[in-house]
Amino acid sequence: MKESVFTFPSPPAAGEGDRESAERSREERLGMLEAVIFAAEEPPSAAQLAMLAGVSEATIREDIGTLMEACQTDRRGVEIRAIGGTYRISTKPAHHRAVRAFASTVRPMLRLSRAALETLAVVAYKQPVTLPEINAIRGVTSSSGVMRTLLGHALVAIAGRKRVVGRPICYKTTPEFLERFGLDDVSELPTVKELEELAALRDGVPPQLELLPGPIVENPPAGDGPEPGNGPSS
Repeated sequence: MKESVFTFPSPPAAGEGDRESAERSREERLGMLEAVIFAAEEPPSAAQLAMLAGVSEATIREDIGTLMEACQTDRRGVEIRAIGGTYRISTKPAHHRAVRAFASTVRPMLRLSRAALETLAVVAYKQPVTLPEINAIRGVTSSSGVMRTLLGHALVAIAGRKRVVGRPICYKTTPEFLERFGLDDVSELPTVKELEELAALRDGVPPQLELLPGPIVENPPAGDGPEPGNGPSS
């Protein structure tokens, strides 16, 4: 019977493991530097990046040089630029036309008044809900002007009519609402308890104290008229 001989791999030569570890650490540092430069609102300096990475400024400049060189290939659409001792990631001049064309198609940021946000919140949590019900919850005489704004932005839509006297229109949120607020569905909205805790933290009230809900009283928005498509509201 042939005797089996087991052998073990030779240990790495002196310094070989250290070199591999250093190279791996440098690759991780390069990725970290690229991410930080991309995410930074203000271009970071070599000194800031060195403090973050725990290495010398000379090492950071060498690393940035490596990243700059990597961005020079035709396959990359961005580059790292040195600006007055700081670093910024920007698109390459060759792609500026495509970037401008795309930017022209992006919808501007939607800005809503407090009244519009209140009305939208009532619709989101109480849908389907009528305008008189919204007015009662908000403590105002009319929200029809605000509702027209929300309809115009496609954040709410008509959900039929309620089967009561007068047959008032019901409103619901739309897929546009979910997209604008980054929600998969309305079940991802915070609960009333979570909202109360956030309000308590904001106002400096201990979260364990119960917050009593109350209507928000304000003057009716200027230009408010009858409910859209439903005649004068009572």
